[in-house]
Amino acid sequence: MAVTATTPTVRPATVSSRAGAAAVTTALVLLVAALAVVDIAQGTAAVGPAEVLKALTGRADPADASVVIASRLPRMTAGLLVGAALGTAGVALQAVSRNVLASPDTLAVNAGSYFALGITAVTGVSLPLLASSGIAFAGGLAAAAVVLGLSGLGTGTVRLVLAGTALALGLTAVTEGLLLLFPQQTEGLYRWNQGSIGQNGFDGVLQTLPVAVLALVGLLLIARRIDALALGDDAARGLGVPVRSTRVTAVVLATLLSAAAVTLAGPIGFVGLCAPALARPLARRARGLRRLRAGVPVAGLVGAALVLGADVLLRAFAGADTAVAVPTGVVTSLVGATFLVVMAARLRDTAGAAAPDKLRIRSRAVLLTTLTVLSVVLVGVTVAAVLLGDSKLLLGDVVNWAQGRAGRTVSFVLDTRVPRVFAALLAGAALALAGTLVQAVTRNPLAEPAVLGVSGGGALGAVILVTTVPAAGGWGVAGAAFAGSAVTAVVVFGLAARGGYQQNRLVLVGIGAATATTALISLLIVLTDPFNATKALTWLSGSTYGRTLPDVLPLAVVLAAGVAAAGARHRELDLVSLDEDTPRLLGLDLARGRLGLLVLSVLLSATAVAAAGTVGFVGLVAPHAARALVGRRHSRVLPVALLLGAVLVCTADLVGRTAIAPAQLGAGLMTAVIGTPYFLYVLVRSRR
Repeated sequence: MAVTATTPTVRPATVSSRAGAAAVTTALVLLVAALAVVDIAQGTAAVGPAEVLKALTGRADPADASVVIASRLPRMTAGLLVGAALGTAGVALQAVSRNVLASPDTLAVNAGSYFALGITAVTGVSLPLLASSGIAFAGGLAAAAVVLGLSGLGTGTVRLVLAGTALALGLTAVTEGLLLLFPQQTEGLYRWNQGSIGQNGFDGVLQTLPVAVLALVGLLLIARRIDALALGDDAARGLGVPVRSTRVTAVVLATLLSAAAVTLAGPIGFVGLCAPALARPLARRARGLRRLRAGVPVAGLVGAALVLGADVLLRAFAGADTAVAVPTGVVTSLVGATFLVVMAARLRDTAGAAAPDKLRIRSRAVLLTTLTVLSVVLVGVTVAAVLLGDSKLLLGDVVNWAQGRAGRTVSFVLDTRVPRVFAALLAGAALALAGTLVQAVTRNPLAEPAVLGVSGGGALGAVILVTTVPAAGGWGVAGAAFAGSAVTAVVVFGLAARGGYQQNRLVLVGIGAATATTALISLLIVLTDPFNATKALTWLSGSTYGRTLPDVLPLAVVLAAGVAAAGARHRELDLVSLDEDTPRLLGLDLARGRLGLLVLSVLLSATAVAAAGTVGFVGLVAPHAARALVGRRHSRVLPVALLLGAVLVCTADLVGRTAIAPAQLGAGLMTAVIGTPYFLYVLVRSRR
């Protein structure tokens, strides 16, 4: 009787679940089909829906048929394939890591593929598409393994994004350095990295389709094992599921899907993050979609709708001619960055505030020795930066130049080189001071202007002015950079204020803002005049090229004021960096004090960007190294961090313009290469 009584209650629920899943899937199929039809009808040629229909039925003019068959159909098919592959990869990565922020972007899979293809391009070897896909797969898999190893599986939602972002920054910096060093071998790789579904024929689609289908079938075969992992490792082992091999297989298959998409269309950003997140509410309405075997097709359909929808909207609002120049990946990156910020603002960060560094008591002799050594190093680096370059000089030449008795050649070299040295020194000191202030106020050891998006906002403001008003002077660029940094800071700090600045939400929102500013800068570069685009790329690489003393003057003024203000409030920094209660007990207005210090850090970051472009990780490395050397008291940390920041950026600029002279690498690329391992080290140490 018990069996008979329970049967009617189970069967309707099962039927309802299947019916709901079928209804959702059908609706998504219809949506994707509608977007595909609209996408085929859009383009630069005067080929409307009627001509498209004739071309598909074989009754069109040969010219119209050529446009549809050779361009529009391949573009639409590539959008379907890329979106489905990335959506499927994202849902698999999130399921296997039990992390809602796992995706090909946050696991640095795209950056790893970009790096691997860049290394291959440098060799000058021309490879077929499938071989390129294999190289992209190897690079993406290696990057994903590093990120998952650093962040852990099933823990550390924010930590995964931090590790992936840091590794992506480092790999991208190295790849862009290769692009500068080997422009002929890597021609077209930068634009490819922006991501575009535009195709010339079906060759690429037909070659990558079997790879994507193979990976998709593999995921479906192990879907039940992956579902068991959601119960926990111990429960999965109790059910006979090999946990380690299941995770490795799932990550490999997801990376294979991402590599196929990257090889076909370049990195299409954040589809792998957004598609599973948009599919989750559907799964709540239809219980049948909660299992991976049903969730994979749904996430694939949502991913295809995102990519095709971005292409359709771009062509509808920007016009066909402009849409051709704008990569699809820029649009999806903007959408994904906004999505990441919204998720971060709503995310419950259980990690809490980072514990402060251990209180180290350093003797005065240690402080004096450290300051003396750093001062000597700074003088040595400065002298080397002035004397070395594409033209080597002597100290006597510098003395004659200072006295106005140098020859024309020496005067020309020093007139261009000395402002660059000052820009690097002052920018490094300003970024170090800004990082020290932000880390103290937020009590977050991973906070720094570049990671928080403040530097990106300043770069966006500067690039907007440079591309619209090419004759703008140093003060104008500094003002535009400050405006961009201020707007970004208001967004980042405002959204992160809920629950306290000490939470890792601050860094997560900052990463989303930094991604959005990067996408907007890429959009400006793509649409602007080629001459202005070159100037804009100079800012992004963190180069001091072409700087003059008037360009450096705003930074010098702001840095002097910042050093004076921070020095006067060093005791307040000590109190704020401890906890929330101690400053209030001592009568300190915590909100007003935080606001003032954050405004000062934004001003420092903005003027540093205006003088030296986007230079990352200095605000992270310098304060950490300073605390390790002289302890946590800010009366000691501030001067040491200033010296370290100046030495780091000046050295990076010196190496960048002398190592491969007459070619040059931006200081920002060099500091990213140095800062990425340090950032990952700090992440591992904080995990312990």
